[in-house]
Amino acid sequence: MNGTLVDSNVLLDVLTSDSQWSVWSSNMLDQCSNGGPLCINPIIFAEVSVSFGTIEDVEAAIPEALLRRLDLPLEAAFLAGKAFLRYRQQGGTRTSTMPDFFIGAHAAVTGLRLLTRDDKRYRTYFPTIDLLSP
Repeated sequence: MNGTLVDSNVLLDVLTSDSQWSVWSSNMLDQCSNGGPLCINPIIFAEVSVSFGTIEDVEAAIPEALLRRLDLPLEAAFLAGKAFLRYRQQGGTRTSTMPDFFIGAHAAVTGLRLLTRDDKRYRTYFPTIDLLSP
């Protein structure tokens, strides 16, 4: 599949006009949109939705016309579980990490590029994905 899976940190940079990252994130979204659709999955949608009061507010902020919604394949869920197990066996903590494993696994099994600012875990546990990061 062609396109780019957009991590929540990039979307939140733009939506919150983050003083450090909004310009970089906006530029990367523009650049990636030239190489196929920009996509999110339910995990990314959930992470972004924390900043909004209603689902309609989220939909207005990140319209489907700009960000294609993709289902999370079962193969990605399985791969996420295996990568998370490896992470735990190597001494990783449990706090707030599982979403990153779902996102990385989704990009890995679908062949999507991943646009993110937080690439360390993705590089370590999903070395085959094409990462776009600062």
